[in-house]
Amino acid sequence: MRWSTRLAFSRETLEQLYALYNRQECIHPDPLEFVHKYSDPLDREVVGMVASSLAYGRVQQILKSVSEVLLRMGESPSNFVLTHSQSSIQRTLKDFRHRFTRGDQLGALLAGIKRVLVRYGSLQACFVAHCGPEDDTILPALTEFVRELSAGTPQVMDMLLPSPQRGSACKRLNLFLRWMVRSDEVDPGGWSGVEVRKLIIPLDTHMHRMSLEVGLTHRKQADMQAALEVTRAFRVIIPEDPVRYDFTLTRLGIHDISL
Repeated sequence: MRWSTRLAFSRETLEQLYALYNRQECIHPDPLEFVHKYSDPLDREVVGMVASSLAYGRVQQILKSVSEVLLRMGESPSNFVLTHSQSSIQRTLKDFRHRFTRGDQLGALLAGIKRVLVRYGSLQACFVAHCGPEDDTILPALTEFVRELSAGTPQVMDMLLPSPQRGSACKRLNLFLRWMVRSDEVDPGGWSGVEVRKLIIPLDTHMHRMSLEVGLTHRKQADMQAALEVTRAFRVIIPEDPVRYDFTLTRLGIHDISL
């Protein structure tokens, strides 16, 4: 199947693609599939953070790495985080490696998650606490969310929790937020208090290249400014849900479908 560039980003054509690919049976292979395996909201948050943080590189390696971490964490990942000390978490992950991510870095992330869970009760409550009604996007809340999670160890977690203030597109964090906030056949949702219309596109190299080709951005770097430009372009198409087609468009690359 081939889609013309001229029509590729009309709402009608995107809705056709959405109907074709935004279905549960199309999720695999995608780290999102791990989130769907848990029903407890806290487990979903923790699993979502682990899965999205490791969502770079070859997809089969991503799935293998996430599976390995979750196996070590046991039946309830949130209970593991809450009942283990930072040193115990580090021991559990000491020999773990996923490409550039070391076990101590992932352990620091889980320790950061524990601090937030103890202080706020959930990652959702932490994020919502930093959402302002006047904010045009979730960017200010995301900046504070990263600060909360990386408190005390920002250098250790720079790879897993890049700061939006430094210009990173924060693709994996925006992916996590899409999973947690949106709710349809693919995205499990569950977070209230965060407006879907304020989400930012998880801009990876595939989405960036596609957006350049059809003129949604002219920035050569896949940075936060490019992500915001692409998000604004999708807002013109569908103001209430600018990341609605993110999963669908990533399927095109997996299935080798050209726009």
